[in-house]
Amino acid sequence: MIERIKRIAARLTEVYGEQQPKWPEDPLDVLVLTVLSQATTDANRDRAFQSFKEAFPTYDLVMAASAEEIARAIMSGGLAWQKAPRIKAILARLKEERGDYSLGFLASMDDEGAMDYLQSLPGIGPKSAACILLFAFGRPIFPVDTHIHRVASRLELVTDNATPEKTQAKIQSLVPPELVYSFHLNLIEHGRRVCKAQRPRCDECCLFDECPVHRDGAPGSS
Repeated sequence: MIERIKRIAARLTEVYGEQQPKWPEDPLDVLVLTVLSQATTDANRDRAFQSFKEAFPTYDLVMAASAEEIARAIMSGGLAWQKAPRIKAILARLKEERGDYSLGFLASMDDEGAMDYLQSLPGIGPKSAACILLFAFGRPIFPVDTHIHRVASRLELVTDNATPEKTQAKIQSLVPPELVYSFHLNLIEHGRRVCKAQRPRCDECCLFDECPVHRDGAPGSS
């Protein structure tokens, strides 16, 4: 299976390129960006984050603001009334426990400890925690979103009835660390462009010969 994953990753790199880190350097910014990304598009997430940083250049200003003011700043990201108090609650927890607004202490934790801590924060589940560790700390932790879950299921990298959480654990155990970053992003891109939930473009797929769904002639495979 590992050799098959390497082959699939190489094929995706040929099509989509070798992805390079481009997220903010501050881990706390990455956390906020991850919260804003929940249940929205990348474009809406990025607009909301830019508006958030323009309205509140420092995290002290975020904490001095009301949840309503924060929600207005991130409205373009969707679910603003849920995300605003969530962001404020996370900041309050960090200030109370750590004395400042920083996630730098996670660098001294092992992967399991860092994942556990992040998932103890309001609104941070396995996927969000993995995103923070991958994009903010460069750790080879493999987040699984709906696109990756769908593509992995169709390729039978996992069973088709696996939950996203089980898919994340399974793929994490199989993907070589040096492939995690680019493979993660390229799988998402492939799911958006080609291996769509409805009407997948199998005739354009670079993984045509790797896909049991297409091979077996399943409905919707062409």
